[in-house]
Amino acid sequence: MAQSRRVERVAALIRREVSELLVNGIKDERVSLGMVSVTNVEVAGDLQHCKIFVSIYGSAEAQQEALAGLRSAANYVKGELGRRLNMRRTPEVIFQLDRGIEKGTSVLGLLNQLESQRQERGDIPEGTGQLEDGGL
Repeated sequence: MAQSRRVERVAALIRREVSELLVNGIKDERVSLGMVSVTNVEVAGDLQHCKIFVSIYGSAEAQQEALAGLRSAANYVKGELGRRLNMRRTPEVIFQLDRGIEKGTSVLGLLNQLESQRQERGDIPEGTGQLEDGGL
């Protein structure tokens, strides 16, 4: 149990430090093409590897360019993490694009579209709890 808490603490520290590096450390112009934010960090149980999930706001082309910039800066990020976290062995860094926010936005759009279609038709599905006569 103590091991998993340590892994969670290391993941939180990595997330904080990488977020800081995105603002002040990484000078690659491709990274600044889109708004990049760290959404999640997964660290292996042996602390040898970590996946850093990033959300990149912008066009698909800008997302791919920014992700390529992050991947090319992975060795720099690993070196900075080693200096800042004082770990015996710094984990290998892998950047991955997180499409969770994008998928959530598309689902919300579909739900809003369904709601507007329902309101246009004036349908109230059965089982919604709304009574037609207004009484009990």
